Amino acid sequence: MKAPISISAIRSISPLGLSLEEAWEKYQDSEHYITAKNFDAKEAFVAMLTSEGKEKIISLKNSDQKYKNLDDSVLFAIHASRDAVHQAGWDSTDNFGVNIGSSRGATGLFETYHKQFLKDKEAKTLTSPTTTLGNISSWVAHDLQTQGPEISHSITCSTALHALLNGVAWIQSGMADKFLVGGSEAPLTSFTIAQMRALKVYAKNNDTYPCKAFDLDKKHNTMVLGEGASMACLEQGKKKNALGYIEGVGYATEILEHNISISAEAECFQRSMKMALGEIHPNDVDVIVMHAPGTKKGDLSEFKAISTIFCNKIPFLTTNKWKLGHTFGASGMLSIEFALLMLRYQKAIDVPFVAKQQQPKQLKKILVNAVGFGGNAVSILLSK
Repeated sequence: MKAPISISAIRSISPLGLSLEEAWEKYQDSEHYITAKNFDAKEAFVAMLTSEGKEKIISLKNSDQKYKNLDDSVLFAIHASRDAVHQAGWDSTDNFGVNIGSSRGATGLFETYHKQFLKDKEAKTLTSPTTTLGNISSWVAHDLQTQGPEISHSITCSTALHALLNGVAWIQSGMADKFLVGGSEAPLTSFTIAQMRALKVYAKNNDTYPCKAFDLDKKHNTMVLGEGASMACLEQGKKKNALGYIEGVGYATEILEHNISISAEAECFQRSMKMALGEIHPNDVDVIVMHAPGTKKGDLSEFKAISTIFCNKIPFLTTNKWKLGHTFGASGMLSIEFALLMLRYQKAIDVPFVAKQQQPKQLKKILVNAVGFGGNAVSILLSK
């Protein structure tokens, strides 16, 4: 990092609610927000938006004739982006950049259009423009009336943190002063759930906690999908209103051994964490927010990577997927939000079904991890 970058705002819409205060309140308890829902007559565990969140999205959809044809992934992004930009005090004259990603994009709308095509043998007029991955960032830019650059991409489950990397790169290059970055995902559809079940990674057991993310002794895979979006406002330098600072970034990609797995020692995470640390001593990291998707191999390999890099002193380890599910491309930014809340309130949040860890005396630096299919890892070091 040439110079620190401020996160001047972060807002989300998720199973934890609509505000930072509501999310933090829910992080205080040991409850999860995962429920059972039927998909084509088959029950699956999922984490859905709150009832208030659903009402907000319906209201947004009905607020503009053009928005009635948009997928939930786009509407989630618009809602969270409006709140983030408002919190940061930005307006359209700032001409900030927009980089929002999604692992799946408009999957719900695409499935609906495809069913109609199979029935009628014709595609609806708006099928293509409303299901392209690029329509997330473009609609957010339209809604916020910014003329800055707009970028959309998909790098599976590390998508949101790759968006953050792009924002950092644009700002540090001098090509932009401000960037809105994040991820949005609306994956609670029959076909998406079926895909995860086909991979044999999805939760089956109705335990107290259906998703056992970071439980290294679990006997079964326990991934559970969630929906939501999270957006952060990045600004050059240290701002007085900053929620936290980006002190280091790291990234790495492994050579594929299998379409969905990373190596047993998660070499990609070892390299991304080492890069994010730079010259900072590993002992100075107080907390790591793990990617921990709730799979046996995924959780264990990440822990092994952490043990390798932080061999002298393993930081406090935590994750939020047991509580709000795995939101695919949005998950990394929801983890950033989680980290910023812990920095603000100076409290590390335990995972209730793993051995209790000693609370750090103070929280100054938190490392956030994310990785997607194919071992494309990103690590972000945040400081207070």
